[in-house]
Amino acid sequence: MAAGASLVALIAFSTARRQHPESVRDFVTAATLVVTVVLATVIKTRLRIRSTTFYFAWVETAIVIGLAVAPAAWVVLATGLGVACGSVTRLAPIKVIFAVAKHTLVAGGATVATLLLGGAWPPHEPLRIVVLLGIVYLVAAILDDVLAIPVIALASRTPILRQFRDDLDLRIAGFGVRFLVAAFTVLILRVDPRLLLAVPPLVLSLHLAYSARIRTRTEQQAWQRLARATDALNVVDLDQVLTTAVTEAAELFSADEVEIELREGGRTVRGGAAGVGYDGTTPPPSDTDGRIVPVSLEGHDRAEDIGMLRLRFAGPIDLSEREQYTLRTFASALCTAVRNAQAYAELARIADDNAYAATHDALTGLSNRRHLLDEGTAQLTTRHADGVTALVLIDLNHFKEVNDTLGHAAGDRVLIQVAERLRDAARPDDLVARLGGDEFAVLLRGLPAPAVAAHRAEALLAALHDPLDLDGMRISVEASGGIAAAPATGGMAELLRRADVAMYQAKRAGQRVTTYAANRDTADLHRLTLGGELPRAVADHEFTVNFQPIVDLGSGKVIGAEALARWHHPTHGLIDPLRFLEAVERSGLLPAFAEAILDQALIAAGSWHDAGFDLPVSVNVSPRSLLDARFPGAVLARLRAHDLPPDRLVLELTETLTLSQLDVVDRVLSRLRDSGVRLALDDFGTGYSSLSLLSRIPVHELKIDRSFVTAMETAPEAAAVIRSTLDLGRSLDLTVVAEGVESEPQRRALWELGCAAGQGHLFARPLPAGTLLAALQRGAGGQPGALASPLHDTGAVIRLPGRRAGAARTRPAPPTATDAHQT
Repeated sequence: MAAGASLVALIAFSTARRQHPESVRDFVTAATLVVTVVLATVIKTRLRIRSTTFYFAWVETAIVIGLAVAPAAWVVLATGLGVACGSVTRLAPIKVIFAVAKHTLVAGGATVATLLLGGAWPPHEPLRIVVLLGIVYLVAAILDDVLAIPVIALASRTPILRQFRDDLDLRIAGFGVRFLVAAFTVLILRVDPRLLLAVPPLVLSLHLAYSARIRTRTEQQAWQRLARATDALNVVDLDQVLTTAVTEAAELFSADEVEIELREGGRTVRGGAAGVGYDGTTPPPSDTDGRIVPVSLEGHDRAEDIGMLRLRFAGPIDLSEREQYTLRTFASALCTAVRNAQAYAELARIADDNAYAATHDALTGLSNRRHLLDEGTAQLTTRHADGVTALVLIDLNHFKEVNDTLGHAAGDRVLIQVAERLRDAARPDDLVARLGGDEFAVLLRGLPAPAVAAHRAEALLAALHDPLDLDGMRISVEASGGIAAAPATGGMAELLRRADVAMYQAKRAGQRVTTYAANRDTADLHRLTLGGELPRAVADHEFTVNFQPIVDLGSGKVIGAEALARWHHPTHGLIDPLRFLEAVERSGLLPAFAEAILDQALIAAGSWHDAGFDLPVSVNVSPRSLLDARFPGAVLARLRAHDLPPDRLVLELTETLTLSQLDVVDRVLSRLRDSGVRLALDDFGTGYSSLSLLSRIPVHELKIDRSFVTAMETAPEAAAVIRSTLDLGRSLDLTVVAEGVESEPQRRALWELGCAAGQGHLFARPLPAGTLLAALQRGAGGQPGALASPLHDTGAVIRLPGRRAGAARTRPAPPTATDAHQT
C-alpha cells in the first residue's frame, strides 16, 4: 500500500511541476486544499480493534471537492500532506504512514475516475455536478472501504466478507451524508464563494449527528453482544462456562487474550476468540506482552471475590467508560455463572455420592444388599441366556469376639481386609456385596453349569484362609458359605433365602461350604421364623432350665448337676437348644440370655443347699461370652447375689473355642479360676485341638463325649480314647466325667477303667429343679441323694481289673456336664 501511494504521489508531483500555482489565488487554493484535508482528518469517528484504534474521517469528501476546483495533482499532494499534518501529533508513526498511504491511493483512484470522465470533468451545470460528482465520490468511497476493511478484519480476526457486511447500512448512510456535503459545497462554490462560510457549521452538525448515530449503534451492538455473552454463560458445566467466557470476552472487548483465574483450586483458563489455549493450575507466562486490564470476579452484592478476569492487549489501550461498565457487568455475570456451575457440580457430586451410598457399603466400598437385589433381579429377568446365575453367601465365624475383645475399630479393619480379599478373588463379572455385619455375598453370573459355583465358592473362601495382619497381630478368619443356584420362581429374594439356608446348614454340619438342598429346607425355615421371636422370648422369660444329675459311678450318689436350657414356646411347645442357640449368639441377646440361665441355675443350687444337698451346678458358656472382659465380674456378682461360694459353680467350655482366641480369653479364664470358679472342658476328644486347648486352658475337669461312651463296647478305638483321657486326667489331677451313660454295662465298664463320675439317662433325664430335688430326697435303695444302687457294698475291697495304681488319686470332685448345644 505504501509503495502504491508513493508511486501515485510521485506521478502527482511530476504533474504538479508542470501545473504549479501561478497566482496568489492559486496559492490560496492549494493552501485551502491542505487545510481542508487537515480539518477532514481531525474531524473523524473513532473505532478500536483490540489494542489498535482506527479513525474514519471526511478525507474522501475533501478529495472530491478538491478535484472539482483544482488540478488533480494538487489534490493528490494536498491529500498526502494534509493527512500527515492532521495525524502526526495524534497517531503512532505506523498508523500515520497507513493513513497517508490509504488516502493518497483514494485520491489517486478518484483522480483516475475524473480522467476517465474526460471532457465532462469538472462539471458546471447543477445536475451534472451531482451526477458526475456522485460517480467520483462512489469510486473514492469504494476504494476507501477496499483499503481499510481488510486491515480491520485482520486486526479483529474476522472474515473479510463478514467485516464488509457489518454496519454496511451505517457506512452507506455516512457516505451519502458526506457526498451531499461535497455536492452542496461544490454548488455553493459555483453560485457564490461567499456562501462557503455556511459549510463548516453544516459539516460539523452532520459529523456530530453521524458520530452520535455511530456511537448509538456501537453501544446497541455492544449491549446486544453482552446480552448474548451472558446468556451463553447460563450453563451448568463449569468447563463450558469458562470456555464460553474466554471466547465471548475476547469478542466483546476485542482483547488479544483473556485469562480467568479462580481462587478455589487455583485454576487458570487462558485463551482468545479461537478458544482456550491453557487450562490448569500453573500457567506459563503469557505470550501477549502489553496492557492488562484486570477486574475482580464478584457479584452485585460483592460478598465474595471468587477470582480475577484479565484482558490482555498487545499494545497500549484505554477502555472507554462504556467499555469499563460493560466489563464490570460481564465479570459480575461470569461470577454468577461460576457460582451456579460450582453449586450445580456440588449438587451433582452430592447426588452421585448419595446414589453411590444408596447402593454401596460405606465401610468396605462393596455393593450393599439393595444393589445386590437390584443387580440380581436384572440378571434373573433379562439375562437367562448368558448362563447359570448363582449366589454365594459367606458369614464369618466368631466375628463378634473380635469386636468384643479388640474393639469395633479393629473389627472394621478385619471387614475391610476380608472385603479386599473377596474382591480380588472374584471374577470381573461377579458382584461382591456386604449384606451387613459380618455377612458377605457374591453373585456369580454367566456360569457354564451349576456345579461350577461350588468350585468358585471354594476359591472365595480359600482367599480368607491366610491370617489377617491387624496392627502386628495375626488373626485367623474362619467363614462358612452357602451356595444356591437361581430358582425357577421366586426371583432374587428366593435365591438369597436359599443361599442363607445353605450357609446355616454348613455351620451346623461343621463344613466350610454347602450347596442348597431342598430336602433340608424345612428346618431352616422354622429356624429363621424362631430367630425373629427371640427378643420376645427373652423379655417374657420363656427360656427355662432343666438339670441332669452327675452321679458317682461307684456309689450311685449325685455329686452335681448340669444346667440344660430349654425354650417353652407358646405355640411350638418345648424347643431343643439345637434349634435356637446359634440364633441367640447371632442376635445380640447373648448377655441377657446367659444371665437368665445363670440366675436360674444358681437359684436351683441355692434351693438344693437349703434342703441339705450341697451340689455344684454346671453351666455351659458360649465362647463369645468369654471374649467379653465384663463377663467375670458379671458371674461373680450373680454368685454374691445368690450367696453361693464360687466353687459351687462350674463353667463348661466347648472345643469350638479356636486357638486364635485363646490369647484373648486367657485373662478372663484366669480371673474366674483365681476367684474360685471351677472350669470344665466339654466334649473332650472330639476336636482336633484337644491337647492344645488343655495345655492352654486352666481347667479342673474333663468331660468325655457321649459318642465314645456309646461306642466303647463295640469299637476298640473309642475305649482307647476313654482310657487315654482317664490317664491324662489322673496325671493332671483332673476330674473326669463321662457323658451319655445309658446302661449298667456302660457304667460298670467306665468304673472299672477308673472313671469316677458320669451322667446319662441311666440315672435320670433332665429334670426341673424341684423335680430333681424331690428325687434326691426320695433317693434310691433307701439312700437320700442317690439315684442308683452302688456297684459294691460299703467297706468292701474291690479289685479292678487293669486298674493302675495311680487311679486311687482320682476323686469324684464336683463335675460339670453339658453337650455342645447347651449354654
